[in-house]
Amino acid sequence: MRGLFVGLMTLDCIYQAQRPPQANEKLVAASAVMAAGGPATNAAVAFSALGGNATVMAAVGQHPVTTLLRGDMAQVGVNIQDLTPERQEPPPMSSIVVSKASGERAVISRNAVGLQVDPQSVDLTGIDVVLLDGHQMALGQQIAKAAQPLGIPVVVDAGSWKPGFDQVLALATVVIASANFKPPDDQDALTYLQGLGIPHIAITHGKRPIVFSDQGRVGELPVPTTTVVDTLGAGDIFHGAFCYAWAGDFPRALAEATRVASFSCRTFGTRTWIRDYGESIQTNS
Repeated sequence: MRGLFVGLMTLDCIYQAQRPPQANEKLVAASAVMAAGGPATNAAVAFSALGGNATVMAAVGQHPVTTLLRGDMAQVGVNIQDLTPERQEPPPMSSIVVSKASGERAVISRNAVGLQVDPQSVDLTGIDVVLLDGHQMALGQQIAKAAQPLGIPVVVDAGSWKPGFDQVLALATVVIASANFKPPDDQDALTYLQGLGIPHIAITHGKRPIVFSDQGRVGELPVPTTTVVDTLGAGDIFHGAFCYAWAGDFPRALAEATRVASFSCRTFGTRTWIRDYGESIQTNS
């Protein structure tokens, strides 16, 4: 499987603490990690960890900090296609505090505002699936249009509403939205997405069941119960696992993605689960 993941790459500084700090308070973290992040990037990492060949298309540039991003991507076997190879400014960065007791996270970040690129020629030869996270809207629309006549499925990560999303969503094969996805005029998310003629739709609600529409047939899929240590990136990992599992059977791919994402919540950070998941597969086999 070869996947193209288009969108955001950030440098994530992730801390595990009892809780997020209050105003004028300093806390000592129990653990800390630094890794490349962003919806498309985390999805690509999951896709690669499961055995796929993943490429992230994102604005990276030449700032010294990007050495960390490139090194992390090399370590997890993900290719980078840099949309802004001459850029000298630092990449977007995120600071995240994961609460040790609940696994919930608090995030402050800078997304792809100011990093939008114009549509450009993209070679989709050999690509089996495309994921768009909405952080490169014009480019994403162009790629979705190019993918359609080639029969390449386009998966859209609709974590939240972004300007221009209506143009991209209508081109999608699959839309996976979160409970935070709010269409214009406060419309019901599922009804809105069905109205765009999208064949396959799923709306996640954390640990509550996933609501999905498969060619108009609406159903629910339970989320496996797990011990939650860290929920950071679980949705992105879900999307990457879905892309790897997708072969036309929508409920089955959703179930497989849910299993992988739930497993990832057992460990701190967005990388440790990969080692543990591999070990669990070897043990079960």
